[in-house]
Amino acid sequence: MNMPDISYREAVREAIREAIRQDPRVFLMGEDVGHYGGCYAVTKGLLQEFGEQRVRDTPLSESGFVGAGIGAALGGMRPIVEVMTVNFSLLALDQIVNNAATLRHMSGGQLGVPLVIRMACGAGRQLAAQHSHSLENWYAHVPGLKVLAPATLADARYMLAMALADPDPVLLFEHVLLYNMTGPAPTAEQCPDMHRALVRRQGTDLSLVSYGGSMPKVLDAAELLQSRDISAEVIDLRCLRPLDLDTLFASVNKTRRLLVVDEGWRTGSLAGEICAQVAEHCFWSLDAPPQRVCSREVPIPYPRHLELAATPQVEGIVAAAIRVVGK
Repeated sequence: MNMPDISYREAVREAIREAIRQDPRVFLMGEDVGHYGGCYAVTKGLLQEFGEQRVRDTPLSESGFVGAGIGAALGGMRPIVEVMTVNFSLLALDQIVNNAATLRHMSGGQLGVPLVIRMACGAGRQLAAQHSHSLENWYAHVPGLKVLAPATLADARYMLAMALADPDPVLLFEHVLLYNMTGPAPTAEQCPDMHRALVRRQGTDLSLVSYGGSMPKVLDAAELLQSRDISAEVIDLRCLRPLDLDTLFASVNKTRRLLVVDEGWRTGSLAGEICAQVAEHCFWSLDAPPQRVCSREVPIPYPRHLELAATPQVEGIVAAAIRVVGK
């Protein structure tokens, strides 16, 4: 019998449900995660299923409840903290960067912070400049944190368990455009170790590298490029810190060209770091300079046509790839 399709939103919910069921130390906390069911309906029904001790609505104070999550992790719990959107995580930057990321180092290895922080990110839903940015690279810059960007149903479903098993803080970035994505229910085998990048499509002419919400666009671009006789290999980074450079370098050494798609701004972007790593380590393999497609250097606009113009789209990825390949 065919199993019904599952959405990305439902995959994340099932991951949280499984974690709470299997480990009494796990609990969920955040703004509107309980009675409201989550800003994107990810946690709908979990309060009724598990009660207020395991699913906790918090005040609108990111610094306060992220700090409480850090304290709970230090005390032996395994908290899942939801921050409504990445823009609001800036209110907890001190807790995340100055506390969660540093305590193992500053305690000489005596203290770990096994904390998972989930947050929505990215543009595409006309939520304007205070709810739509891609700031993953800000956190990927920080030693002591692990940063994940699940782009598939399998990663949405099974990465959380890996993150909860990690002894250090892990940030999970869930792109808002992925929540409605549907497909067959995934299996655990489709989600290998969270630190590994994966080749989502084999190719020979160009390495297309991206993550998270840009992956569907990159895969669509690769399909269009194939119709132009350009074979693009698609790499899903999955883990933004630490980067799986071995997989990245192996692809670039094979295709000899690199295009990185990153919804963050170009200046100081993760795409720039990837291009630099490839230039440093794969220089003699390259047949063209590494290139990148990023968001325009503006706050994400509200109007639909401007939001689309400000962020990477399939047509722009295809055009950039053609320039890199020189066809």
